[in-house]
Amino acid sequence: MQERVILYSDLNNFFASVETALHPEYKGKPLIVCGDPGKRLGVVFAKNEEAKSYGIRTAETVYSALKKCPHALRVPTHFSEYNKYSKAVREIYARYTDVIEPLSIDECAMDVTASVKLFGGGEKIAEEIRAAVKNELGVTVSIGVSFNKIYAKLASELKKPDAVTVISRENYKAKVFPLPVSYLLYVGKSTEEALLKHGIHTIGELARADSALLVRLFGKRGEILKINAGGRNDEPVKSESDEIKSIGNSMTLPYDVSDSEQIRRLFYMLAESVVSRLRESGEGKCDTVHITVKDEFLRETSRQKKIPPTALCEDVARAAYEIYAENFTGAQKVHMLGLAVSGFDRNVEQLSLDTSGEKEKYEKNLRAQDAVAAIRKKYGYDKVQRGILLEDSSLLNVDIEHRKN
Repeated sequence: MQERVILYSDLNNFFASVETALHPEYKGKPLIVCGDPGKRLGVVFAKNEEAKSYGIRTAETVYSALKKCPHALRVPTHFSEYNKYSKAVREIYARYTDVIEPLSIDECAMDVTASVKLFGGGEKIAEEIRAAVKNELGVTVSIGVSFNKIYAKLASELKKPDAVTVISRENYKAKVFPLPVSYLLYVGKSTEEALLKHGIHTIGELARADSALLVRLFGKRGEILKINAGGRNDEPVKSESDEIKSIGNSMTLPYDVSDSEQIRRLFYMLAESVVSRLRESGEGKCDTVHITVKDEFLRETSRQKKIPPTALCEDVARAAYEIYAENFTGAQKVHMLGLAVSGFDRNVEQLSLDTSGEKEKYEKNLRAQDAVAAIRKKYGYDKVQRGILLEDSSLLNVDIEHRKN
């Protein structure tokens, strides 16, 4: 059987790179992309290499960033432009394979196994893609090449910017096993702390760790972590078309729930995750909310409703709970909840916002939402929590499953 050849691409400092490609006068100057450049209390969404050299970090406040580099250029986000560049990059990838899995606006996995006979090995394909992205679009990309997605992702992180790194069957033990365990995908801060407490410091130590210990610490996820560390992940690259019909998440609850306030909190958790993915996907706003409810007897029911076009978590969560309240009784115990959004339009105007004040409020809430998402992406979901969720801490560790149709 032919060894798989997987590429993982990560566009370097993507938002800042697009801004510089659009404005060549920014080149060579420290630059930060933030929600509202006029307000020093905003959050840094992205920075270029020059800003990074001053110690500026993604998700820190603009005020803090300017203390490190007072002359840094501040520019607002332009998501429509980022979406155009993201699509243009994927068109370059498509010259080499049609098995492309977009994982965010600036990251993709690709399976080029069937392409190596035509274009050469994985490293050669990656180098050609890297050069094409730089020469044709003016942005740079780091690409990892390996025999599975986990290692390809890891390889893309090892050398930045504008680089190709290969992790092969021949070198993975020498290249991967000595790395800190935090380098591995899905090892967040709390997981890292638990592993360190048990003497597991490197990816190699995790690969050799006792399975029973890992399952005791993390449940079935512990065994998956060991598989990933040892290079045994065989998850396929899921080819997706550019036209996403819906984005949704679901959660199986740790215990059956009938309390309406708990249900409302759970819909907020789901909405935060769904809307975060909606923003990353570049699909714009949604105008339809779907919910799925599975009761204690595992009977499944789905309902949906139209809403004014939005990309705000509050709007989606409110609509989801309204659907639930209108269609389900408190006598039913809920075993699983699902929430999805659809009806995407990247260009639609918020028709219901008929005053400049309402539009300004909407955009302000959107910037705040994006700032929270940036902090969570950098430091973990638990670093910023809604007050409504802290009222019931038993629900904070529920696993949320992603789905995209």
